[in-house]
Amino acid sequence: MFRSFPLVLLLSGLPAHAQTAPPDIRVTIVTARMQPLDLDMQLTGQIEAIDTLELGFRQGGRVTALLVAEGDRVTQGQPLARLNAVQQDQALNVAEAGLSAARAGVEQARQAQDRAAALLARGVGTRAAADQAEQALSQAQGALERAESATDQARRALDDTVLRAPADAVVTAKTLAPGQVVAAAQPVLTLAALSGLEAVFQAPDDPVLRDILGRQVRLETLDIDRPDMTATVSEVAPLVDPRTGTVAVRARIDMAQDGTALLGASVRGHLDLALEEGVVVPWTALMRSGDDPAVWIVGDDERVALTPVTISHFGDGTIYVSDGLADGQQVVGDGAQLLYPGRRVQPAEVRP
Repeated sequence: MFRSFPLVLLLSGLPAHAQTAPPDIRVTIVTARMQPLDLDMQLTGQIEAIDTLELGFRQGGRVTALLVAEGDRVTQGQPLARLNAVQQDQALNVAEAGLSAARAGVEQARQAQDRAAALLARGVGTRAAADQAEQALSQAQGALERAESATDQARRALDDTVLRAPADAVVTAKTLAPGQVVAAAQPVLTLAALSGLEAVFQAPDDPVLRDILGRQVRLETLDIDRPDMTATVSEVAPLVDPRTGTVAVRARIDMAQDGTALLGASVRGHLDLALEEGVVVPWTALMRSGDDPAVWIVGDDERVALTPVTISHFGDGTIYVSDGLADGQQVVGDGAQLLYPGRRVQPAEVRP
């Protein structure tokens, strides 16, 4: 019977150098360089008033007149809207009538008190009559004070049917119309005070936000044509908004206070930041070692090794590495998907 066992032994005994080695893979090799991180942080937001006022009537009722529209500029004390004031007018008429009667009562009581005092002085009157007249005058004066208070209250109630501007401002929003019934203290008008403007951004949560307070921002308008403006970062929210996952950043615009035409305009803010230095490689070099970022390093023998790195920041097409890479090391840029540790590579292109 023919046996193949000696043939198998013969084949397995071939020397290792006679086996075919895999060809070198051509990849793009880049040189990692230490560079400062100059970051142009771009934020998109909207121009708002620094101080915003929400107005409502002090009492409820039916709206009879709306005297302003969105975008109108108003002055302090200017009427903005009115409620139906029939009941308040009637209440004021009754209070004023009561006030007139109380004044007449005081005058009559004073005359009676004067007569009683004169009779007592001539010896023809009694002390009891004089005391009674004095008491009647005191009661009449008390009634007059109550009537005056009721009249003042009725006047305030009538005045409260008119919504007035508390300061010079611009109307930015309204939620009422003639005929609508509103409740007391219900916000119906929003005003932007003329105390200045600010750009409000919703920025992604980033550690660099801790260092931007007080820095200057260049603003360019997106929906209107006007020269660029500058602003100063005045507030960075300490907490992330749970609804949006962003951080509110406010920058006060360095301009005159009369630029109310910019209210609501969309702007893009450019914030130039110079951060710490880091070793820079292109983002295409980024791989993964387990759950950690890593890059393929090319050794002197042209073999690659996967090395974990620590990323400090992402740039425009680059990554800044704070640990794991040294200045001048050779790193695989493009073509790292087919590599494994110890694989030999040849440069398809060497980039500095």
